[in-house]
Amino acid sequence: MPAAEKAVPTSLKLPASVKHDIDEAARAAGVSPHAYMVDVLRKEAERARLREQFQRDALEALDEMQATGMGYDWDEVKDYLRARARDPQAPRPPLRPWR
Repeated sequence: MPAAEKAVPTSLKLPASVKHDIDEAARAAGVSPHAYMVDVLRKEAERARLREQFQRDALEALDEMQATGMGYDWDEVKDYLRARARDPQAPRPPLRPWR
């Protein structure tokens, strides 16, 4: 948490088994249980935000594909992803009409 950000007290009741798991994980990570929980919650909130953005982007891409009638061939996309794993500069496959 940035130094300028004010912490807000929050109460969280946990089952004993969950608290035990958090304590063990925090100990293994070399941090306090509080720091561990804050980190896990921050990461999960970011993951949820990214998932929602991914879904919005996918729906936008679908709308664009339906409006233009253009899309990518799945086999070419798979080949592109394999090539991209070897070379980040691999060219994208061409758009093709799908209707």
